[in-house]
Amino acid sequence: MPPPVERIVFFDGVCHLCSSAVRFIIKNDPKGHFRFAALQSKTGESALHDHGIPNDLSSIALVESDRDGAAALRSTAALRIARRLRFPWPLFYVFIVVPRVLRDPVYNWIARNRYKWFGKSEMCMMPDPAVADRFL
Repeated sequence: MPPPVERIVFFDGVCHLCSSAVRFIIKNDPKGHFRFAALQSKTGESALHDHGIPNDLSSIALVESDRDGAAALRSTAALRIARRLRFPWPLFYVFIVVPRVLRDPVYNWIARNRYKWFGKSEMCMMPDPAVADRFL
């Protein structure tokens, strides 16, 4: 039997929008497909190097063990995450056919303004004890 697929979502741990997105993923991922790590954590810092994740912290990243550890970034990561969530969120995966060159500018615009629109914390979010085992 092949080993289970590990999927790790790397996120900006001080960004309110990003932390809300992690809580949303947890709520809509009853099968527990995803684990999480803040890019500011030791695991996140290691991932920056190991998986070629940009260190500007403006992108969510998804590393899937069944994809040779290559990181999906920005809109591609968001769509691959949506594909594994409960209905209706997998329907958004249809947008993967839109070229990344068209999808990512929208993602980048939101990422550039996320602190201004949603705020940021002085420290990384602390996971709820009920799901703490999903955080690296």
